[in-house]
Amino acid sequence: MQHRYLALSASVIVGAATGITYAVRLADYGVPISLSLSCALSVFAVTMWLAGRVADALSPATTHRCAAAGCDFQVRLQGTGAAESRKWQEIAASHPDHNYLP
Repeated sequence: MQHRYLALSASVIVGAATGITYAVRLADYGVPISLSLSCALSVFAVTMWLAGRVADALSPATTHRCAAAGCDFQVRLQGTGAAESRKWQEIAASHPDHNYLP
């Protein structure tokens, strides 16, 4: 779990630096501060989202999927015990709302 906090901290720093860099570059061209701020915040948000996705992909997790053909239901677990994992495996196997892929 500590690597998740490190990834979050690093993404905040990188996102803030990237957002500030974009805001400064836009200010050099005379872009209004409200527009520069909205662009900087959007760059910051995307950087945070991407870092979160990368941290999730790199962290150890167990995924349980529905066994029905074409159903895209899945449960992803991190840091759970065997009993909790088994419970979610049973839920994934017998959930009532099957989401079929088109």
